[in-house]
Amino acid sequence: MHTYKNYRGFLWLVFIAITLTLTSFRFIANSTTVEKTILEEKTYLNQEVKSVYKSFAELDAIAEMYRKGEADLNTFRSALSKARNQYKRIEFYLSFHFPEFVKKHINGAPLMHLELENARSVVEPEGLQVLDELAYAEESSYNKQKIYEISKKLFNNIYAFQQKNAILNVEDDSEIETLRLQLVRIFSMGVTGFDTPGSLNGLPESKASLQGMQDYFTKAYSKTKETKAFTTINSLFNGAVEYLDKNQSFEDFDRLEFLKQYIDPLYKSLKTFKSKNTATRLTYVTSWNADSESLFAADFLNPYAFTLLKKEEDSEALKSLGEKLFYDKSISGNGKVSCATCHQPAKGFTDGLPKSMSIVEGKTVLRNSPTLLNAVFADRYFYDLRAYTLEQQAEHVIFNPHEFNTAYSAILQKIEDDKEYQNSFKKVFGNKAGVSRANFAKALASYVLSLQSFNSKFDKYVRGETKSIPDGVKRGFNLFAGKANCATCHFTPTFSGLVPPTYTENESEILGVLADSKKQPYQLDDDMGRIANDINAEKAWIYSRSFKTTTVRNAALTAPYFHNGAYKTLKDVVDFYNDGGGAGLGLSVSNQTLSDEPLDLTDQEKKDLISFMEYLTDNTAGEKQMKKKL
Repeated sequence: MHTYKNYRGFLWLVFIAITLTLTSFRFIANSTTVEKTILEEKTYLNQEVKSVYKSFAELDAIAEMYRKGEADLNTFRSALSKARNQYKRIEFYLSFHFPEFVKKHINGAPLMHLELENARSVVEPEGLQVLDELAYAEESSYNKQKIYEISKKLFNNIYAFQQKNAILNVEDDSEIETLRLQLVRIFSMGVTGFDTPGSLNGLPESKASLQGMQDYFTKAYSKTKETKAFTTINSLFNGAVEYLDKNQSFEDFDRLEFLKQYIDPLYKSLKTFKSKNTATRLTYVTSWNADSESLFAADFLNPYAFTLLKKEEDSEALKSLGEKLFYDKSISGNGKVSCATCHQPAKGFTDGLPKSMSIVEGKTVLRNSPTLLNAVFADRYFYDLRAYTLEQQAEHVIFNPHEFNTAYSAILQKIEDDKEYQNSFKKVFGNKAGVSRANFAKALASYVLSLQSFNSKFDKYVRGETKSIPDGVKRGFNLFAGKANCATCHFTPTFSGLVPPTYTENESEILGVLADSKKQPYQLDDDMGRIANDINAEKAWIYSRSFKTTTVRNAALTAPYFHNGAYKTLKDVVDFYNDGGGAGLGLSVSNQTLSDEPLDLTDQEKKDLISFMEYLTDNTAGEKQMKKKL
């Protein structure tokens, strides 16, 4: 009996050993398969980089020939187009994993900027966008040396990048996120012409990008090719490429149909393959919400990416406290003004004045009151970008002698003396924290953060919540994102200067805004903008008369326009842009970032543009507030 038990025990141990061995082999086999797939993907991507390197080498050689007169401009343009298309095939991957390298050396905007190491040092832009602008400029024949120098830099940079085998060192499972963000980039920067300021070759480049994405997707997810999701995505890629093949006119291209039929469905469908571990990491590098299902979804961006307030700290009680503070006049220096004095719900949280009234009787503040709808979606605040957070923005108002003209100590004392406020602060923050400067700022930030506006009739149409849209609105959007060049500064979907696809940086522009839009002879407004924002690092000539690019959402409610309120109607604004800004009107505007070339819009096109902007109205937050007051 004893021997039998030992024998049975021995057999059981043998069984366990065999099971563990087989499991180990299976695990090793699976691991080997996974590693093999990853290696194949990296090899493919590395090969794409080599192709970019070869096209850049060819571009460099032809640029030198062009400089010497051994090749003509069309030959250089052809080589540039080939290089750009080759880069676009892998842009989805390079721009995601190596964003600073791409922005600085490969495909950054053709705008001068400040060197981070020496903030006063102005750096000339370089890369593909600069070459595109130079190659198609009227004076391109005078730019031969510059074209040669930038082409050489481009080649040297991609050579150094390739030598490092940087792609092989990427340890990440964000491949689907790279594809989805590239769709955002294609729609907001590709088909709008932002990436091709000279040639307007955004459509063929978008095609090349989609083809590169499709090739990568079919290789990376070949094991799922029998699934419905894979088939759907592959079909959408094919459809998008075919649509771009059939519709090659930049001005006539129907961007709205392209968005609804291909870009948005692809964006949503690719989410089914989304990595489970990526969302947390993305929180630190982008405000984009990887869980969103449309480029025009109400949750496309994460508002907490822009505030010191954390999502887990926010609550309805905190928002209600912030709301009470927002409308309370007693906390201002003279007890006669509140935040709502200049940000009225009925007017899209503006005040309808060219420049808001000062707390000092008979005077105004420096600038027009901007809307607070979607104000949270910015990395810098005020027209001159002098504040870095919502909380800091409030501080400027509190201490400004023309606005609240008070101090935190005085405000906190008033709150401490009010039993209702004391109870509210204790309810939200507890007995120990209570009334404090930080908690006051959190409450105000919570309320302003809640003033979101992504449910206009246009948003609902894009998302498929409504079935039709007026023809004039559709034409207006296609003008906005095409011929009229509006979307190259007012990026979708915020229609502001928050730069896609990561939406972490605000642009400012020099437009040459007039002091009086109707008075001739024309004169530039004397407000110097960003250069005078009291940030020492930004006291550089490239920021003279530079102002934040604000949103055109709810523009129908927020007249008058621009920082000085000198333009009374949307028609006045459209006419100004149509004329080419201040420089287009014949004024001397240093470093105007808006093209001074007229847009040549017809009267009907101007009306369509305005119809589209009016269709972006969604003052739900203001309407709710007005109902509370009734």
